[in-house]
Amino acid sequence: MMTLKGNLVYLRALEPEDLEFIYQLENQENLWEVSNTQTPYSRFLIHQYLENAHQDIYESKQLRMVICSNSSAAPLGLIDLFDFDPKNQRAGIGIVINNPENRLQGVGSEALELLINYAFYHLQLHQLYANISTDNLPSERLFTKFGFSCVGIKKEWNRVGTQRKDEALYQLLNTKK
Repeated sequence: MMTLKGNLVYLRALEPEDLEFIYQLENQENLWEVSNTQTPYSRFLIHQYLENAHQDIYESKQLRMVICSNSSAAPLGLIDLFDFDPKNQRAGIGIVINNPENRLQGVGSEALELLINYAFYHLQLHQLYANISTDNLPSERLFTKFGFSCVGIKKEWNRVGTQRKDEALYQLLNTKK
């Protein structure tokens, strides 16, 4: 069995051919809130990022993977580990599914499960965490499905337009060592 392959999707490393997909995804203003982005990305910046995507997670402290459909190999979204801390054996985890029609279809759920297993068993992490806006109920349901629990609320943490939103910190400990 391949570690990063499920029934619906597989996770793969970034490729130079992903430039247009990432450019389109990163420049969707409705997603900027979850990625803490405030300005558009140029193709040039994304091209530079892709040129350095070969760096090992221990060097770059992050791992971004493309979520692809098993049936068509089409990219459906991105999932990543960030703030990788090998000393304390933890990392943040984030996921975005590009098209709304691919959401709530099991794609994100399977991708998250694959990356959790990879992080715990191949990277030997002790814990993962996710920062989720308290009004993002689909993400809350997705992460709690896999045992993430809310360990705190950061009040008025993010400014979105003219309002301030609370952000919850969810944590998953590896208890299956």
